[in-house]
Amino acid sequence: MKHSLKDWIVATRPWSFPASAMPVIVTIAFLWASGVELNGWFGLWALVNIIFVHAAGNVWSDIADYRSGVDASDTFGVRTLVDGQFTPKEFKKLSISLNVIAVAGGVALVCLTGLPLLYIGIAGLLLSLLYPRLKYNALGDLVIIFCYALLPMTGTSFIVSGEIHWEALWLAVPVGLITVAILHANNVRDIETDQRAGISTFPMLTGRAFGAKLYAFEVLFPFVWLVGLAAFGIVPWWALTALLAFPVAWSNACTILAYQQGGKESYAALDEKTAKLQLIFSLLLAIGLVISVFI
Repeated sequence: MKHSLKDWIVATRPWSFPASAMPVIVTIAFLWASGVELNGWFGLWALVNIIFVHAAGNVWSDIADYRSGVDASDTFGVRTLVDGQFTPKEFKKLSISLNVIAVAGGVALVCLTGLPLLYIGIAGLLLSLLYPRLKYNALGDLVIIFCYALLPMTGTSFIVSGEIHWEALWLAVPVGLITVAILHANNVRDIETDQRAGISTFPMLTGRAFGAKLYAFEVLFPFVWLVGLAAFGIVPWWALTALLAFPVAWSNACTILAYQQGGKESYAALDEKTAKLQLIFSLLLAIGLVISVFI
Protein backbone atom coordinates (compact mmCIF):
# COMPACT_ATOMS: atom_id res chain seq x y z
CA MET A 1 0.00 0.00 0.00
CA LYS A 2 1.32 3.41 -0.97
CA HIS A 3 1.28 6.09 1.72
CA SER A 4 1.36 9.86 1.42
CA LEU A 5 3.69 12.07 3.45
CA LYS A 6 0.66 13.06 5.53
CA ASP A 7 -0.02 9.40 6.32
CA TRP A 8 3.53 8.93 7.59
CA ILE A 9 3.33 12.07 9.72
CA VAL A 10 -0.05 11.09 11.20
CA ALA A 11 1.41 7.67 12.03
CA THR A 12 3.84 9.35 14.45
CA ARG A 13 0.93 10.82 16.47
CA PRO A 14 1.88 14.50 16.08
CA TRP A 15 -0.89 15.58 18.48
CA SER A 16 1.36 14.28 21.27
CA PHE A 17 4.43 16.35 20.33
CA PRO A 18 3.69 19.17 22.83
CA ALA A 19 4.82 16.68 25.48
CA SER A 20 8.37 16.78 24.13
CA ALA A 21 8.49 20.24 22.56
CA MET A 22 7.17 22.23 25.52
CA PRO A 23 9.93 21.30 28.02
CA VAL A 24 12.49 22.63 25.54
CA ILE A 25 10.58 25.84 24.88
CA VAL A 26 9.84 26.49 28.56
CA THR A 27 13.48 25.90 29.52
CA ILE A 28 14.74 28.33 26.88
CA ALA A 29 12.20 30.96 27.95
CA PHE A 30 13.10 30.50 31.63
CA LEU A 31 16.84 30.84 31.00
CA TRP A 32 16.30 33.91 28.84
CA ALA A 33 14.15 35.49 31.56
CA SER A 34 16.94 34.67 34.03
CA GLY A 35 19.47 36.62 31.96
CA VAL A 36 21.44 33.60 30.74
CA GLU A 37 23.25 34.04 27.42
CA LEU A 38 21.76 31.56 24.95
CA ASN A 39 22.60 30.00 21.60
CA GLY A 40 19.28 30.27 19.78
CA TRP A 41 20.27 28.04 16.85
CA PHE A 42 21.26 25.23 19.19
CA GLY A 43 17.94 25.68 20.96
CA LEU A 44 16.04 25.26 17.69
CA TRP A 45 18.16 22.21 16.88
CA ALA A 46 17.35 20.69 20.27
CA LEU A 47 13.63 21.30 19.70
CA VAL A 48 13.61 19.58 16.31
CA ASN A 49 15.75 16.71 17.53
CA ILE A 50 13.60 15.86 20.53
CA ILE A 51 10.51 15.77 18.32
CA PHE A 52 12.25 13.16 16.14
CA VAL A 53 13.09 11.16 19.29
CA HIS A 54 9.47 11.43 20.41
CA ALA A 55 8.12 10.40 17.01
CA ALA A 56 10.41 7.36 16.92
CA GLY A 57 9.32 6.41 20.43
CA ASN A 58 5.64 6.72 19.53
CA VAL A 59 6.00 4.38 16.56
CA TRP A 60 8.09 1.90 18.56
CA SER A 61 5.49 1.90 21.34
CA ASP A 62 2.65 1.37 18.87
CA ILE A 63 4.39 -1.70 17.46
CA ALA A 64 4.74 -3.14 20.97
CA ASP A 65 1.11 -2.35 21.85
CA TYR A 66 -0.12 -4.02 18.66
CA ARG A 67 1.96 -7.18 19.10
CA SER A 68 1.09 -7.53 22.79
CA GLY A 69 -2.64 -7.10 22.20
CA VAL A 70 -2.86 -3.81 24.09
CA ASP A 71 -4.22 -2.23 20.90
CA ALA A 72 -7.03 -4.32 19.46
CA SER A 73 -10.19 -3.93 17.40
CA ASP A 74 -12.28 -2.98 20.46
CA THR A 75 -9.83 -0.59 22.14
CA PHE A 76 -9.74 3.19 22.06
CA GLY A 77 -6.73 5.22 20.95
CA VAL A 78 -4.25 4.40 18.21
CA ARG A 79 -5.71 2.28 15.41
CA THR A 80 -3.09 2.68 12.69
CA LEU A 81 -1.86 -0.92 12.88
CA VAL A 82 -5.10 -2.45 14.13
CA ASP A 83 -7.04 -1.16 11.13
CA GLY A 84 -4.33 -2.21 8.69
CA GLN A 85 -3.41 1.30 7.59
CA PHE A 86 0.25 0.32 8.03
CA THR A 87 1.99 -3.00 8.54
CA PRO A 88 4.25 -3.70 11.54
CA LYS A 89 7.15 -4.02 9.09
CA GLU A 90 6.49 -0.52 7.75
CA PHE A 91 6.28 0.83 11.30
CA LYS A 92 9.55 -0.85 12.24
CA LYS A 93 11.30 0.79 9.28
CA LEU A 94 9.76 4.15 10.21
CA SER A 95 10.89 3.87 13.83
CA ILE A 96 14.43 2.90 12.81
CA SER A 97 14.62 5.78 10.32
CA LEU A 98 13.42 8.32 12.86
CA ASN A 99 15.84 6.99 15.47
CA VAL A 100 18.76 7.22 13.03
CA ILE A 101 17.93 10.86 12.31
CA ALA A 102 17.54 11.62 16.02
CA VAL A 103 20.79 9.88 16.99
CA ALA A 104 22.71 11.60 14.19
CA GLY A 105 21.39 14.98 15.29
CA GLY A 106 22.17 14.21 18.91
CA VAL A 107 25.73 13.07 18.19
CA ALA A 108 26.35 16.26 16.19
CA LEU A 109 25.09 18.33 19.14
CA VAL A 110 27.36 16.41 21.51
CA CYS A 111 30.33 17.25 19.29
CA LEU A 112 29.36 20.92 19.36
CA THR A 113 28.54 21.16 23.08
CA GLY A 114 30.18 18.48 25.21
CA LEU A 115 30.06 15.04 26.83
CA PRO A 116 27.39 15.79 29.48
CA LEU A 117 24.85 15.86 26.66
CA LEU A 118 25.95 12.37 25.56
CA TYR A 119 25.02 10.88 28.92
CA ILE A 120 21.65 12.67 28.91
CA GLY A 121 20.99 11.52 25.35
CA ILE A 122 21.90 7.89 26.04
CA ALA A 123 19.59 7.85 29.06
CA GLY A 124 16.75 9.29 26.99
CA LEU A 125 17.26 6.86 24.11
CA LEU A 126 17.41 3.82 26.39
CA LEU A 127 14.27 4.85 28.26
CA SER A 128 12.50 5.43 24.94
CA LEU A 129 13.39 1.94 23.68
CA LEU A 130 12.54 0.30 27.02
CA TYR A 131 9.35 2.31 27.48
CA PRO A 132 6.90 -0.38 26.30
CA ARG A 133 8.31 -3.01 28.69
CA LEU A 134 8.46 -0.52 31.58
CA LYS A 135 4.95 0.74 30.80
CA TYR A 136 3.63 -2.82 30.93
CA ASN A 137 5.02 -3.11 34.47
CA ALA A 138 3.39 0.04 35.89
CA LEU A 139 6.51 2.18 35.44
CA GLY A 140 5.32 4.26 32.50
CA ASP A 141 4.61 7.33 34.63
CA LEU A 142 8.17 7.36 35.97
CA VAL A 143 9.62 7.07 32.47
CA ILE A 144 7.49 9.97 31.29
CA ILE A 145 8.78 12.22 34.09
CA PHE A 146 12.36 11.53 33.02
CA CYS A 147 11.88 11.57 29.23
CA TYR A 148 9.52 14.53 28.99
CA ALA A 149 10.61 16.73 31.87
CA LEU A 150 13.88 16.10 33.72
CA LEU A 151 16.11 14.93 30.86
CA PRO A 152 14.97 17.36 28.13
CA MET A 153 15.03 20.37 30.44
CA THR A 154 18.48 19.46 31.76
CA GLY A 155 19.76 18.74 28.26
CA THR A 156 18.28 21.90 26.78
CA SER A 157 19.88 24.12 29.43
CA PHE A 158 23.27 22.57 28.62
CA ILE A 159 22.79 22.79 24.85
CA VAL A 160 21.82 26.46 24.77
CA SER A 161 24.14 27.78 27.49
CA GLY A 162 27.03 25.33 27.83
CA GLU A 163 26.16 24.41 31.41
CA ILE A 164 23.34 22.80 33.34
CA HIS A 165 21.10 25.26 35.16
CA TRP A 166 19.44 23.10 37.79
CA GLU A 167 17.05 25.89 38.79
CA ALA A 168 15.18 25.31 35.52
CA LEU A 169 13.98 22.01 36.99
CA TRP A 170 11.57 23.89 39.24
CA LEU A 171 9.42 24.05 36.13
CA ALA A 172 9.81 20.31 35.50
CA VAL A 173 7.12 19.76 38.13
CA PRO A 174 4.19 21.47 36.37
CA VAL A 175 5.32 20.56 32.86
CA GLY A 176 6.06 16.96 33.84
CA LEU A 177 2.82 16.41 35.75
CA ILE A 178 0.67 17.50 32.83
CA THR A 179 2.60 15.21 30.50
CA VAL A 180 2.20 12.27 32.90
CA ALA A 181 -1.52 13.06 32.89
CA ILE A 182 -1.59 12.33 29.14
CA LEU A 183 -0.52 8.73 29.81
CA HIS A 184 -2.66 8.55 32.93
CA ALA A 185 -5.83 9.49 31.04
CA ASN A 186 -5.08 6.72 28.55
CA ASN A 187 -4.41 4.13 31.25
CA VAL A 188 -7.46 5.00 33.35
CA ARG A 189 -9.64 4.58 30.27
CA ASP A 190 -8.05 1.27 29.25
CA ILE A 191 -7.94 -0.61 32.57
CA GLU A 192 -10.09 -3.54 31.39
CA THR A 193 -8.46 -4.00 27.98
CA ASP A 194 -4.98 -3.68 29.51
CA GLN A 195 -5.88 -6.40 32.01
CA ARG A 196 -6.98 -8.62 29.14
CA ALA A 197 -3.63 -8.02 27.42
CA GLY A 198 -1.84 -9.19 30.55
CA ILE A 199 0.02 -5.97 31.33
CA SER A 200 0.10 -3.83 34.46
CA THR A 201 -0.38 -0.07 34.65
CA PHE A 202 -0.51 2.23 37.66
CA PRO A 203 -4.31 2.82 37.44
CA MET A 204 -4.77 -0.97 37.39
CA LEU A 205 -3.01 -1.13 40.75
CA THR A 206 -4.95 1.74 42.32
CA GLY A 207 -8.36 1.41 40.65
CA ARG A 208 -10.25 3.79 38.41
CA ALA A 209 -11.65 5.98 41.22
CA PHE A 210 -8.22 6.82 42.59
CA GLY A 211 -6.83 7.07 39.05
CA ALA A 212 -9.42 9.72 38.17
CA LYS A 213 -8.56 11.72 41.29
CA LEU A 214 -4.84 11.43 40.58
CA TYR A 215 -5.39 12.69 37.02
CA ALA A 216 -7.27 15.70 38.41
CA PHE A 217 -4.33 16.39 40.74
CA GLU A 218 -1.84 16.11 37.88
CA VAL A 219 -3.59 18.76 35.79
CA LEU A 220 -4.60 21.14 38.60
CA PHE A 221 -1.61 21.13 40.97
CA PRO A 222 0.73 22.69 38.34
CA PHE A 223 -1.17 25.96 38.73
CA VAL A 224 -0.71 25.92 42.52
CA TRP A 225 2.99 25.11 42.09
CA LEU A 226 3.45 27.95 39.62
CA VAL A 227 1.87 30.47 41.99
CA GLY A 228 4.26 29.23 44.68
CA LEU A 229 7.26 29.69 42.38
CA ALA A 230 6.20 33.26 41.66
CA ALA A 231 5.60 33.98 45.35
CA PHE A 232 9.12 32.82 46.22
CA GLY A 233 10.67 34.79 43.35
CA ILE A 234 11.84 31.73 41.42
CA VAL A 235 9.89 32.83 38.35
CA PRO A 236 8.63 36.34 37.50
CA TRP A 237 5.00 37.17 38.14
CA TRP A 238 4.46 37.33 34.39
CA ALA A 239 4.84 33.53 34.39
CA LEU A 240 1.34 33.45 35.88
CA THR A 241 0.07 34.14 32.38
CA ALA A 242 -0.16 30.33 32.33
CA LEU A 243 -3.10 30.56 34.75
CA LEU A 244 -5.21 31.44 31.71
CA ALA A 245 -5.08 27.71 30.90
CA PHE A 246 -6.81 26.82 34.19
CA PRO A 247 -10.34 26.57 32.68
CA VAL A 248 -9.07 23.92 30.26
CA ALA A 249 -7.48 21.94 33.10
CA TRP A 250 -10.62 22.26 35.22
CA SER A 251 -12.79 21.02 32.35
CA ASN A 252 -10.53 18.01 31.85
CA ALA A 253 -10.54 17.19 35.56
CA CYS A 254 -14.33 17.43 35.75
CA THR A 255 -14.64 15.16 32.72
CA ILE A 256 -12.69 12.27 34.25
CA LEU A 257 -14.15 12.72 37.74
CA ALA A 258 -17.61 12.24 36.22
CA TYR A 259 -16.61 8.93 34.59
CA GLN A 260 -19.37 6.98 36.34
CA GLN A 261 -22.05 9.15 34.77
CA GLY A 262 -20.54 9.57 31.32
CA GLY A 263 -18.86 6.20 30.82
CA LYS A 264 -15.61 5.61 28.92
CA GLU A 265 -16.84 7.39 25.82
CA SER A 266 -17.05 10.65 27.75
CA TYR A 267 -13.29 10.70 28.35
CA ALA A 268 -12.08 8.51 25.48
CA ALA A 269 -10.22 11.44 23.90
CA LEU A 270 -8.94 12.90 27.17
CA ASP A 271 -5.33 11.98 26.36
CA GLU A 272 -5.45 14.21 23.28
CA LYS A 273 -7.21 16.96 25.25
CA THR A 274 -4.49 16.75 27.89
CA ALA A 275 -1.81 17.14 25.21
CA LYS A 276 -3.63 20.29 24.11
CA LEU A 277 -3.65 21.48 27.73
CA GLN A 278 0.11 20.93 27.81
CA LEU A 279 0.49 23.03 24.67
CA ILE A 280 -1.68 25.87 25.99
CA PHE A 281 -0.23 25.89 29.52
CA SER A 282 3.42 25.75 28.46
CA LEU A 283 3.09 28.25 25.63
CA LEU A 284 1.39 30.74 27.95
CA LEU A 285 4.11 30.10 30.53
CA ALA A 286 6.84 30.66 27.95
CA ILE A 287 5.14 33.81 26.66
CA GLY A 288 4.87 35.18 30.18
CA LEU A 289 8.56 34.49 30.81
CA VAL A 290 9.54 36.23 27.57
CA ILE A 291 7.33 39.23 28.36
CA SER A 292 9.10 39.61 31.70
CA VAL A 293 12.34 40.28 29.83
CA PHE A 294 10.92 43.42 28.26
CA ILE A 295 8.75 44.75 31.10
